[in-house]
Amino acid sequence: QVQLVESGGGSVQAGGSLKLTCTDSAETGCKYDMNWYRQVPGKEREFLSLVRVDGTTTYARSVKGRFTISRNNARKTVYLQMNSLKPEEPAVYYCKATGWCGSLYRANWGQGTQVTVSS
Repeated sequence: QVQLVESGGGSVQAGGSLKLTCTDSAETGCKYDMNWYRQVPGKEREFLSLVRVDGTTTYARSVKGRFTISRNNARKTVYLQMNSLKPEEPAVYYCKATGWCGSLYRANWGQGTQVTVSS
């Protein structure tokens, strides 16, 4: 059962912007830290950003200042606003929910959304 669904990927020119959305359909009653990663074929999945339950954020050095993560708890949605995209940033972008809910630890991935950046 797919619980995290990403959307908003597509094709953009270098220097352009995209906004990704990840919607969580899990009905646990708990809130989770929400992460964005990306992966290109043949490479490991790369951490991009995290927004914690308390709203604090962390960014990878490679995207800090260009990407902005945010969340809407009422809609169980997390966003990644990506500006000034670079030609080397095409990848499949994934969201991930992590955290405890009672005695259960959750670490779910979405199926990803493709981002293409043309130079």
